[in-house]
Amino acid sequence: MRTEDVLAAVATGLWRWDNASGTVSLDGEAARLLGLPAEPVVLPEAAVRSRFHPVDWNEINGIVNLAVAEGTLAEARLRIMDVDGRVLRTVRSRSRPLERWAADGSPDYELIGTIQEIAEPQPGTTAVHTPITGDWRRSREAFLLDAGRALAEARSTAEVLRVAASLSMPGFSPDGLAVFGVAGDRLSVIGHHGHDAGDEGPFTDMPLETDYPAAEVVRTGRAIYLASPEDYKRRFPATWPLAQRFDRVSWAFLPLIVAGRTMGAWMAAFKQPASFSPDERSVLTTVARMLAQALQRAGVAESERELTTGLQRSMMPQLGPEIPGMRIAARYVPTGGGLQVGGDWYDMIPLPSGRFALVIGDVQGHDVRAAGLMGQLRIAVRAYASEGHRPDAVLSRTSRFLAGLCASQESGAQEDPDAQSPRFATCLYVECDPRTGTLEVARAGHPDPAVRMTDGTVLMRPTAGGLPLGIVPDTDYPTTRFTLEPGETMMLCTDGLIETGGHDLDTGWARLRAVLEAGTHEAAGHEDGHLEALADLLVQAVHGPSSHHTTGPLADRREDDIAVVLLCREGAACGCGTPAAHPARPARRTMLTVAQAEPERIAGARRQVRELLHDWADEEQLDSVVLMVSEMVTNVLVHTDGDALLVAEAVGELGERRLRVEVADSSDELPHKRHPGEMASSGRGVLLMEMLADAWGVDPRGEGKSIWFELYEESKRPDA
Repeated sequence: MRTEDVLAAVATGLWRWDNASGTVSLDGEAARLLGLPAEPVVLPEAAVRSRFHPVDWNEINGIVNLAVAEGTLAEARLRIMDVDGRVLRTVRSRSRPLERWAADGSPDYELIGTIQEIAEPQPGTTAVHTPITGDWRRSREAFLLDAGRALAEARSTAEVLRVAASLSMPGFSPDGLAVFGVAGDRLSVIGHHGHDAGDEGPFTDMPLETDYPAAEVVRTGRAIYLASPEDYKRRFPATWPLAQRFDRVSWAFLPLIVAGRTMGAWMAAFKQPASFSPDERSVLTTVARMLAQALQRAGVAESERELTTGLQRSMMPQLGPEIPGMRIAARYVPTGGGLQVGGDWYDMIPLPSGRFALVIGDVQGHDVRAAGLMGQLRIAVRAYASEGHRPDAVLSRTSRFLAGLCASQESGAQEDPDAQSPRFATCLYVECDPRTGTLEVARAGHPDPAVRMTDGTVLMRPTAGGLPLGIVPDTDYPTTRFTLEPGETMMLCTDGLIETGGHDLDTGWARLRAVLEAGTHEAAGHEDGHLEALADLLVQAVHGPSSHHTTGPLADRREDDIAVVLLCREGAACGCGTPAAHPARPARRTMLTVAQAEPERIAGARRQVRELLHDWADEEQLDSVVLMVSEMVTNVLVHTDGDALLVAEAVGELGERRLRVEVADSSDELPHKRHPGEMASSGRGVLLMEMLADAWGVDPRGEGKSIWFELYEESKRPDA
């Protein structure tokens, strides 16, 4: 009797599935079970697939791929459908994939197996089976989705191992896990769960030739399932004593494969017997693949973090030795994404004169090239400053250096379009005399510094400036000199601190001003130091938990890197020491020079006064002050040949302050009262001060004079 006849007698058919040609060969019984005429036939793959329930076809496709990968039998339960979509019968398929090579040299397989009809259980009998579409499958799919999400979110190897240890598989859960890594020809445990500390000792450094399941999995790339201690002892007698002491009864060892390379192995050990059915093996294999991908991503992320941390550490200098009477704090936050390093930088440079320089800058872009240019610029600025050049000369030489550097890169980079594009950089250079607090500032397209005064008021300090570095090789950078009074703090920052969160320069500055003024009290007495705490508050305002409450008006925004430097001149009201119990409100003072060649700075003078008196009680009085300041400074520029020096000071408690404004010049000609007609364009300065000021006058000096006026908040003094 032929084998085919014997199999047909027990309702079992034979089939051969050629994956390369896409054809399926059926004997007569197999054809009958599929609802076709009972005779041998060769059909296209699509014709056979149409006979299976769609859900079951997806199931068997995964099982076959698993069997091909592991070299095991593929077993599945399938529902056969007729042309009208009705279920004819349920069959069990058992087949073995045979590996072969396609015509183009790529690996392929052929399935050879059997199809057998399964009798459906009758009511009242115990012949039950687990349906393919039952609750176990739904639980398995939900588990795989959750596991995939958790592993995808893990950002480090330690997090991946914690996620792997917390996985609870549906129907069967391992209580012991271990991940093995490969380094050269050695195998070691890189993480484990469900074992005591020190249990990994014998497995920490194992040759790949060892007769151990994980080593064999790495060598062959195929999973090993050991359903019982007897299986383990029979297949791996040499290492069985190492596994015996853990009291497990079933083990699964699966390869961790990424892009065709086996990077390690994963062990799942069970205290309860596990049969490792095709569904269970499918779950384990899927988890192993996700675990391998997660470990690969975590390794790449950790390498990038190590690279960027080292790059940042080498490019971001440590703030130098302590300076008597001064305190400095700085922060750098890379927020451009990608490699997490950009073109922002800061530096502190000791100078030959005994002074020191603070530098902050921002190279255009957020890529590796920007970071490279930033490093070169930082070195160039430090070199020019160390030679003893003044602030304007340092920036002029640096601009020429950057322009020449970009020109040489453009001529030598024909293949890289990005390297051909010129880059520019903004920069702010401050030379500081720690004895007197005198600051000389040169600015190249960078945001102005801000000064927090002794009473907590914060002003943007207008400074003269030139074009960003690298645009025009020979550019002049005028300097601005002012004094940082005892107790005052100056902030230098890149535009990332101002504009992060959808802000423009105006709304971003308003947000920082509020933080700086409130930070006077919040940072006082902080254990890390007042200035360090204030630096943290500034960063948290744009990146902390509450930053989303202060988003700006710009919906389409791009986040930028952040660099910020704080310089404090120690004083009674700076907050660096122990605050007094009831300190008197210190004077609020600002000074500004308006040169003959810079009449546009009159607008800056008006803005400076408004910011100085931003909390003045009477808005009409404030308008009067701005009008008189504008008139006084304009008169100096029109009627003299020298510059105007504006000094404004407010003293007293809020609501009862006295404002004194002085404008000094080098001319000896005293102002006198005029009576201009309606159409006159000048001559009203003295009249305005008589009408609007509480007191005013002219003080002659050795060279020149000083015109001043005073104004009292809310009401005039009775004796005025």
